[in-house]
Amino acid sequence: MSVVTDNLDLWWGGFLRSLGIALWGAVGSLAWGTVLAVFRISPVPVLRGFGAFYVTWLRNTPLAIVLFTMAFGIPSLGINVSFYAFGVTGLVLYTSAFVCEAVRSGISTVPTGQAEAARSIGLTFSQTLGLVVVPQALRAVVPPVGNVIIAMIKNSAVVGAIGVGGDLFSVYNRLTSAQGYAALPTITGMAVGFLVLTLSAAGLLALFERRTVIAR
Repeated sequence: MSVVTDNLDLWWGGFLRSLGIALWGAVGSLAWGTVLAVFRISPVPVLRGFGAFYVTWLRNTPLAIVLFTMAFGIPSLGINVSFYAFGVTGLVLYTSAFVCEAVRSGISTVPTGQAEAARSIGLTFSQTLGLVVVPQALRAVVPPVGNVIIAMIKNSAVVGAIGVGGDLFSVYNRLTSAQGYAALPTITGMAVGFLVLTLSAAGLLALFERRTVIAR
């Protein structure tokens, strides 16, 4: 395992870069996915239709196509940002479709009487959602959303393939291509890095789930 012990600084930098991609991806996916879930149950047909189209389209499109469209298609429209921004944006757009469906399933678990009671005291649709329905639904969706986030962390390895640079995939690519290390131990080092990320996320989600159960 000299490929790991001799390049600890490189691996540590790649780990932090991948951690940053995962954090931005999680925050963006949770925010945009929750908005999409509200669109999906909105009384406004246009918003409902947009939400249904978005989720159907993104859930049935491979992540690699989404990322390559962001990195090599969007610049042809005159929009040029870093590969890091394109990669994180593509990851958010893709993952939010799955978060949306998880949140929407949680909203459906809230008894309809809760919304009816809120409307009977004069709350608007947005107030009913924001103050009554969504807070209860979010507690119910911690496990499925957690699974989506862990899958997103693993998918973040694909972001490195579009040339983000500095992440765990890029470290693997550099060590095998430029420095001639054997592929198998280098892949093992990359896998250990992602294992640390996913196990840490699973631990935090389990802790958060226990706290929300107690709060019920």
